[in-house]
Amino acid sequence: MENDNLAAIGIGAMIVFIALILVAAVAAAVIIQTAEKLQQNAQSTGDDTTDEMSGKVQILNVFVDDPADTYVVYFRLAAGSDDTAANDILWQIFCEDPDGGGAGPPAVPTTDRIAGDFSDGTAPTAGFPEIIPLDDATDPPVEVDVAEAGVAYRYSLNAVDAGNAQDCGPNHLFTENIKASLYIHVVGGGSTFDVLKVNDASRGAVVV
Repeated sequence: MENDNLAAIGIGAMIVFIALILVAAVAAAVIIQTAEKLQQNAQSTGDDTTDEMSGKVQILNVFVDDPADTYVVYFRLAAGSDDTAANDILWQIFCEDPDGGGAGPPAVPTTDRIAGDFSDGTAPTAGFPEIIPLDDATDPPVEVDVAEAGVAYRYSLNAVDAGNAQDCGPNHLFTENIKASLYIHVVGGGSTFDVLKVNDASRGAVVV
């Protein structure tokens, strides 16, 4: 009886073909998974960039309110921002204290730091939202607890802590001829930076 070599060759070729299909399927799965991962990373990066660019505060102007301790910050949310709660808008202010608060001699310069958020206003009702729309002509003005996109607001920022140990108020900056750094952060969004220089500590003076 003659051996049927053609059948054996056919079975071997079929095994090789099936193996190639399996390898191709595994390779395709890896490629698809990698592509999906890259797409997700790109989407996440794009979303984060959008949040940082749009979810931030634009400072319009800063004025002296109470020369002893308070500034009025005029601001609005950046274009494309969502409405933002007052307690989600955080601020920090830093300034130099040349004599270290009077410690010494010799005097050792220190950095004063004060922080808060836009829900901890000073006046007229301390402890309540202090965001007031600029177009509000009522007396007393109506405070709100959410900043809406496209609306300009003002906020009273107290730059002196309760014990006067940390002081970046207008009088301090003017007397010491120093500058302060103001940072405003939006939770889940971006940050804004501005430098405050008081050339005139009288109420209503523009801070540059």
